[in-house]
Amino acid sequence: MTALSNRATYDKLLDLVDRHAPDFVALSDRVWTMPETCYAEHRSAAEHRAMLEAEGFRVTNELGGIPTALMGEAGSGGPVIAILGEFDALANLSQEAGAFEHRPLAEGHNGHGCGHNLLGSASMLAATALKDWLAETGTPGRVRYYGCPAEEGGAAKSFLVKAGAFDDVDIAISWHPSDFLEVVRRTSLANCRVDFTFTGTSSHAGAAPYLGRSALDAAELMSVGVNYLREHMQSDCRIHYAYLDAGGISPNVVQSSAKVRYVVRAPNRNAMLELVERVRKVAAGAAMMTETTVTSAMLSAVSNLIPSPPLEDAMQDVLELLGPPAFDDDDRAFATRMRETFNAADIASAWKSVAEAERDAPLCDFVVPPSSRREPIGGSTDLGDVSWIVPTVQVHSPTCAIGTQLHSWQMVAQGQSAMAHKGMIRASEVMALTGMRAFEDPALRSRAAGALADAVGPAGYKSALPDAAKAPVAEMSALAVKPPEYAA
Repeated sequence: MTALSNRATYDKLLDLVDRHAPDFVALSDRVWTMPETCYAEHRSAAEHRAMLEAEGFRVTNELGGIPTALMGEAGSGGPVIAILGEFDALANLSQEAGAFEHRPLAEGHNGHGCGHNLLGSASMLAATALKDWLAETGTPGRVRYYGCPAEEGGAAKSFLVKAGAFDDVDIAISWHPSDFLEVVRRTSLANCRVDFTFTGTSSHAGAAPYLGRSALDAAELMSVGVNYLREHMQSDCRIHYAYLDAGGISPNVVQSSAKVRYVVRAPNRNAMLELVERVRKVAAGAAMMTETTVTSAMLSAVSNLIPSPPLEDAMQDVLELLGPPAFDDDDRAFATRMRETFNAADIASAWKSVAEAERDAPLCDFVVPPSSRREPIGGSTDLGDVSWIVPTVQVHSPTCAIGTQLHSWQMVAQGQSAMAHKGMIRASEVMALTGMRAFEDPALRSRAAGALADAVGPAGYKSALPDAAKAPVAEMSALAVKPPEYAA
């Protein structure tokens, strides 16, 4: 562990993290109170921008032409190490902090059910500590914080990759709130979102139904067809859908329009695109049966994650050095109360995800060993596209009770807790020390670049997005529910 062999060296960096931690815990708590969804994170982005400016970063706004994307850079010369953060929330997950029952702050509003208030704040804390360390030690290099919006369904990083925002980055580091402390050594599913719009002919549903051609019928027949398709696709693929427009509220009118959004997931980009084409054929068949027309538009797409064994091993060394967060009796008592709101399957699933035998522990008190045989991540992330062009590594850090499901009210309820703050600070320390090693160890950077080249192969990276695709800022923002303080 070359770069971490000098205790004074890494203690200096850890001291820098601790020095700045209160300010970034406060940032996380502020963002928790203003949950904003996909491409509508204007106030959250402004909070991140203000913090970057206060810390002396050189700030780029509207990165890649996306209004809520930003980047802060510090240092000069040397390699470029990127720390990636997020700050978007989820719809319909409003929840009172610290409550042990479902208690929305505002019905129908958003909540940080994936912990991205913590994610962005911890990442910027790590970047700030590295900025100060570069300056104090005179180490050549640049550290960047990327404030990335719309991870939840908007694929902002995929569009940023397409715009060249990561072209000169040597190493990318990130993290995610979790219930365990582990280096992420698993791949993820490629994913895309496609809107299908059916157009028919309206008529009086009672007097002249034979003159109408129902777009709603077509959308429902598409659903039936996709359900039959599920039997004939790979078992590790997923298809989900949601109606955006069911044709109105008048059952006595034959609906002339309907719009449905499909999410298609598969182990890799090519398998995903093949499955999307099969879904498109189902939509065409539904339109043919109902004598309607259908159009489709891909809003977003993300690739599967490419692991980086050299960086993962380096980060594992850091985890072994630091160990889990120093949770106290109050943290364990809070987590125990929260765990009473889970069912046995939630808790069993959490332990299974890290290939560990289930035991009676409300909070993570160990480092998940690299030998654990873990299943692939069932979800998707736009970090995948970054990992195809930049060696990328990420850590999961415990911020919640074991068994907490992401995208749940329980996750929101724990987002301002003391244990969440301890988990985010540990994530910052892990990312900062991993970044320091990447700055100081050119052999590590070389091994990581070589591993990525081998994994990607001669075909290289090709975005799953259509060539002319633009970030769906207007489309996603139009669906956003503003936080209560924004409401008219």
